[in-house]
Amino acid sequence: MKNIQISSEYIKLDQFLKLADCVSTGGMAKALLQEGTIKVNRETEDRRGRKLYPGDVIEVPDCGAFQVVRGEE
Repeated sequence: MKNIQISSEYIKLDQFLKLADCVSTGGMAKALLQEGTIKVNRETEDRRGRKLYPGDVIEVPDCGAFQVVRGEE
């Protein structure tokens, strides 16, 4: 599992997918989410505006598993 640092209180799922290098554009994030294969804390998630907080675990097929961690501001 790879840690992804954020400096704000939360990050939206579509922005997270770009930060984690799973997609390169917002459109690709939307398409990936529509497939219904992404899981947040073991539950399927398709809302690209879903807020992710430190401690959340995201699983992306063909990309990996990630945990949101609080980084330095």
